Amino acid sequence: MHLSTHPTSYPTRYQEIAAKLEQELRQHYRCGDYLPAEQQLAARFEVNRHTLRRAIDQLVEKGWVQRRQGVGVLVLMRPFDYPLNAQARFSQNLLDQGSHPTSEKLLSVLRPASGHVADALGITEGENVIHLRTLRRVNGIALCLIDHYFADLTLWPTLQRFDSGSLHDFLREQT
Repeated sequence: MHLSTHPTSYPTRYQEIAAKLEQELRQHYRCGDYLPAEQQLAARFEVNRHTLRRAIDQLVEKGWVQRRQGVGVLVLMRPFDYPLNAQARFSQNLLDQGSHPTSEKLLSVLRPASGHVADALGITEGENVIHLRTLRRVNGIALCLIDHYFADLTLWPTLQRFDSGSLHDFLREQT
């Protein structure tokens, strides 16, 4: 017997279930939560446990969940695609992926530029720069701290008004 390896244009039942569960993971689950028991999920989707396991296997492969023997299926921090280029924007990139990014200002000071900051900004070491530190969260979970440095001191009064949200959008709206 020969089985076709060509993909069909229609998703299989387990692919439909995986897509539905992925949508639920995006909207209703947090890192550290557990999915309901396989038996409950199989009953909910009206499939056998083998079909449900194939759906969960897809979520495992995508990095959404991890099976814990004897415990259940653990929800992991969602993987993100994040391009690293000059046009990369934290908030917009994650919004496009269906997440809820936030940014909170933790620090805003004037300080002398260290050697590596001065080199990156093309200024002399010791010249004053604006140092802005933000905490980035995705779906309420702290993801990273970012240190922003600005050599243009005329931005100082403007940056004092920044508290949260997209720094890129804030600066664009101010100019």
